[in-house]
Amino acid sequence: MPWTETCVMDERLRFISACLMGEETMSALCLQFGISRKTGYRWLGRYETEGVVGLQDRSRVPHGNSRALSNAVVAEILAVRQRHPTWGPRKVKAWLEANKYEQDWPPASSIGNLFDRAGLTRRRQRRQRTPPQSRPFAACRQANDVWCVDFKGWFLTGDGIQVDPFTMSDAHSRYLLRCEVVGGTDQAHVWPHFESAFREFGLPVAVRSDNGPPFASRGAAGLSRLAVKLLKVGILPERIAPGKPQQNGRHERMHLTLKQDTADPPASSLAEQLVRFRDFQRIYNHERPHEALGQRPPDRIYQPSQRIWDGKLESPDYPGQVPVRRVRSNGEIKWKSSPIYITKALVGEPVGLYEIADDTWQVKYGPIPLVIIKGRAKWKKC
Repeated sequence: MPWTETCVMDERLRFISACLMGEETMSALCLQFGISRKTGYRWLGRYETEGVVGLQDRSRVPHGNSRALSNAVVAEILAVRQRHPTWGPRKVKAWLEANKYEQDWPPASSIGNLFDRAGLTRRRQRRQRTPPQSRPFAACRQANDVWCVDFKGWFLTGDGIQVDPFTMSDAHSRYLLRCEVVGGTDQAHVWPHFESAFREFGLPVAVRSDNGPPFASRGAAGLSRLAVKLLKVGILPERIAPGKPQQNGRHERMHLTLKQDTADPPASSLAEQLVRFRDFQRIYNHERPHEALGQRPPDRIYQPSQRIWDGKLESPDYPGQVPVRRVRSNGEIKWKSSPIYITKALVGEPVGLYEIADDTWQVKYGPIPLVIIKGRAKWKKC
């Protein structure tokens, strides 16, 4: 039967006696005493090296209790960390064991606790998939309710130039607002094309994109710097679900037509390819009948937006009773004396903290929920 607390020592002695008699195998004895073979060999080994004393219970206090480390050990650990500020507890321990092998070093967990108390811990910003959008898409009942944006996908012209057309269309009318070759797929190259479209056509209610850069990031709410600019203009950024291009199906269908008409095969030069794009945009908007539009071209449906852009980027305002914090250069805010990481996409921007339950706060940037803080520093993404 398994050992009980009232006769643990007696049972261990009986087990050792039976082992020394050698009349049964270790497996049979362990089965008889209700213990594993690993436990049986451990107690036999202790008896052989320490005698009866080895069968007594040992202290369960961790040997590496970081609060009980000697000053010399602490100094050595912190010296290594000072020389290598990006090293974590495991790397520091491994280095010490390899280079200071005469010392019995504490476990990595104790070294990590020491770093915590010394203020040397760097919270790891884990790479994550772009969080799915939880709010519903904006209704698309008329022109400029939703604009769709994407990159067609790069290809090479006949002279070896890489072309990655950036496209923008009105979801309701299918009007192709932009079909441009941009210098790169980052925010710096793409934003000027948004600005020119806003000045020419006014502002949409929402802009719908996939989850790739520069439209989205892996940070809180999937916000990228470009998405933040859209919010500051007064436009709601929307993202389709990962792996669901059909949620932007109208735009994807236009891309298929664009490829067939302009890049199958590609032009012999960049200049010729640009001419093809301009011709395609003109024909697509003003001549090509669209079955979904009653065989009318998009320009028969599309009208510029009544929302005129004044060229300003304005941070959101919050109700007077809502606490506001400004995001620091490292992407954090300070809340109840604790740093809370939000996202670097919002550096310099104000966020509001809305109390949604007892000691539970939802951090929002304008209308966008970012994270939920519980207590002092426990948080999760919205």
